Amino acid sequence: MARRFRGFLPVVVDIESGGFNADTDALLEIAAVLIDMDADGVLSRGATHNFHVRPFEGARLDPKSLSVTGIDPYHPLRPALPERDALQRIFREIRHAMRAYGCRRAILVGHNAAFDLGFLNSAVTRADVKRNPFHPFSCFDTATLAGAALGQTVLAKAVTVAGLAWDSSFAHSAVYDAERTAELFCLICNRFRDSFLEAEARARTLGWLTEPSIEDAESK
Repeated sequence: MARRFRGFLPVVVDIESGGFNADTDALLEIAAVLIDMDADGVLSRGATHNFHVRPFEGARLDPKSLSVTGIDPYHPLRPALPERDALQRIFREIRHAMRAYGCRRAILVGHNAAFDLGFLNSAVTRADVKRNPFHPFSCFDTATLAGAALGQTVLAKAVTVAGLAWDSSFAHSAVYDAERTAELFCLICNRFRDSFLEAEARARTLGWLTEPSIEDAESK
């Protein structure tokens, strides 16, 4: 995994919020899906970690956004955690995965990833969370990847033309959207595997790499 993504661990994140402004609007739900890699270098969707999040004090809640997500932030049966607790629990799982794969940092994968990364960074700052494993500005955007590989940028359409299952009744749930995004990311990356192996071999001839290639490691 570390060789495949330059030392980064890709983690799919989906955030449901109370609006579009990461500094003023509430983060209401977060899901993080880990990416696994088998001995042949094939990626697959891993474990999902998700939490309902309590709106921070003074947070803005746009009724239009709530009507899309269907979230009632103050429902008595909603098991919401403060931002700090939710983020710390997710970050702990990500750090475990980073150690398992020998990665030095995590990189956020998202559909229109700038939105999710913006909300994540704002929440980290607001809640004074230490040891954020994510790169602060780099990300992998599946809207871009899907547009290039599949000709579709809308998540539902990209998933469908990729031959994966999509149920619109579950859309705008952080867990559902994150898991479908993870499957889309894995599918596209797996199709690009030959391209990666060619580029890795070229980088090796340029002296950029010293460790064994993925193909060499698989043959041992």
